Amino acid sequence: MLTLYHLPMSRSGGIIWLLEELGVPYETKIVSIRRADGTGTRDPSNPHPHGKVPALAHDGRMVFESGAIALYLTDLFPDKKMGPRVGDAKRGEYLSWLFYRSGVMEPAFLERRFNIAHVPGAMGWATPEDVEEVMNAHLSKNKFFLGDEFSAADVMLGGGLHFMVMFKMMAETPVIKNYTARITSRPAFKKMMEMDAPK
Repeated sequence: MLTLYHLPMSRSGGIIWLLEELGVPYETKIVSIRRADGTGTRDPSNPHPHGKVPALAHDGRMVFESGAIALYLTDLFPDKKMGPRVGDAKRGEYLSWLFYRSGVMEPAFLERRFNIAHVPGAMGWATPEDVEEVMNAHLSKNKFFLGDEFSAADVMLGGGLHFMVMFKMMAETPVIKNYTARITSRPAFKKMMEMDAPK
């Protein structure tokens, strides 16, 4: 059984979306986390080493961090075709985009949100302007991050783009608007949003 430690309307929503795209059975355990505004507490039932989400338990094994969980799941269910297999020509590109969100995109836009001055060479990510340029250039020539095929890279990166535009952390160009419209029209995305909606 796959068990996702989850908090509605957080980064772990992307893993709900991916699990729905995969169409595999799973359960969620809602946990609390410490929020940026100081609210919330660390949940002792959450196995994530920093008390964050997502964390995924599978048959006694634990995986944490969104990119690692996405890779684990797409490798676990290769017949679902949500990520290129080892040896596939697109595997390297897939891995690069899969980890671009946490390694480059999120730090860049959080830098903008909190008005942190970028220090070239000292920070291991690009400026928000550089990230916007890369995203727009790539998506102007590709339907999805791996070309014509929707993959877990679109869940990880596309979900982030959608919410960063929503919260005014990134400019909504026509390219980004068309791309996010394509991915958020998917039934699995809508199911995740329904599940996470305040009750």
